[in-house]
Amino acid sequence: MSALSRLSVLLVALTAFATGAAVPAASAHAMPKVPHTAVLDGTRLQQTKLRLDRGDRQLRQAVRALTTRADKWLNQGPWTVVDKPRPAPGGDVHDYLSQAPYWWPTTPPTADNPWGCPYVQRDGERNPEVDSGTDRQDVEKTFDSVYDLSLAWYYTGQKRYAEKAGQVLRTWFLDPATRMNPNLNHAQFIPCRFDGRAIGIIDFSQSFTSVLDALALLDTGAPGWTRTDRVGMARWNSDFLGWLRNSDFGKEEAAATNNHGTFYDMQLAALAYATGDRDLARRTVLNVRSTRIASQIASDGSQPQELTRTRSWHYSTFSLVAHTRLAAIGRHVGVNLWAYRGPDGQSLFRAVDYLLPSATGAAAWPHPELGFLRYAATDVVHAAADAGDARARRAVPSLEAPPGGDLWVLRPAAEQLDSITSPPSGP
Repeated sequence: MSALSRLSVLLVALTAFATGAAVPAASAHAMPKVPHTAVLDGTRLQQTKLRLDRGDRQLRQAVRALTTRADKWLNQGPWTVVDKPRPAPGGDVHDYLSQAPYWWPTTPPTADNPWGCPYVQRDGERNPEVDSGTDRQDVEKTFDSVYDLSLAWYYTGQKRYAEKAGQVLRTWFLDPATRMNPNLNHAQFIPCRFDGRAIGIIDFSQSFTSVLDALALLDTGAPGWTRTDRVGMARWNSDFLGWLRNSDFGKEEAAATNNHGTFYDMQLAALAYATGDRDLARRTVLNVRSTRIASQIASDGSQPQELTRTRSWHYSTFSLVAHTRLAAIGRHVGVNLWAYRGPDGQSLFRAVDYLLPSATGAAAWPHPELGFLRYAATDVVHAAADAGDARARRAVPSLEAPPGGDLWVLRPAAEQLDSITSPPSGP
């Protein structure tokens, strides 16, 4: 045990002595390890685990909500890209496939025309084969389950959560018979028109960073998670990072000036950090100041591109998930995005503050929104409050908890809390 670890154990014991609490047996023998997370603050997670071991009631309640979610995954999956009824256009079942949601076949499928081409657009009408005939829903389940299960293992030590997370990861990413190729060449394809589109990268960029943090949690000593698994995932992530940087789709998505570009940067920075390229991670976060914050956020904190959407509340909060997670990555590489002020006063604090009246229920959202969900802003307000925004901190008690409970105390990094597909939304 290191000197720092021994000091932490001593502090736990002294705190328990001062408060009259019992010292947990686990704390006397072993410290929880600090995970090398890309977005989450690993040291903060360790301290949260120590508080939980000391019997913190608030944390115990939050862990019950987390394990309720994790328990639901134990009897589901694992999922794999090879299970879809038809392979991606290139013919390789190991290639990820997702489909543009509002495009429909015009003829019944046949052996010679298995997709029923040509396809036509029906704006706002979601084609059900998008969910049943591609990998889109399965990848969401893979990402969500791995995150919940890994967090549940880290906080409880119950090996069934780690073992299930490992099974899900090996099936989707590692096992030769079921693994996904590390590319998104066929994401958001339109049968008979486009074999894939750059905007499909957001299928991964909006939540794959949670998988990177889940891997870091498992790497602290999860039962059943082997060195072979760690090496295999490191290789997959490195290959995927190379595809993101060098493919035509990756370059096109990087050049996007809306939330697609922001999410791309978030994914790139997190992957770079997780694979050991701190310089790339730092450069990416530094560039965000001018290319994303100054260009996407107005002086009053609004996000003009998102306010034009029919789901302007959803997209305003959604975009800030990427911004605040980028700020979290920046903390690891010495860049404080929260402190940045653009030439007209643009900042992440102002962008979050713009949401506060509606996030707290004090005022109606004054822009178009097909399905307002107040809790969509809860995580980004938490992020601003933690970063030092006094207005956000005062707003926290008035926030609406998302379904399943507010888990910020256990995983303090913003997530997209409302569905991107209900009500329907475009890319």
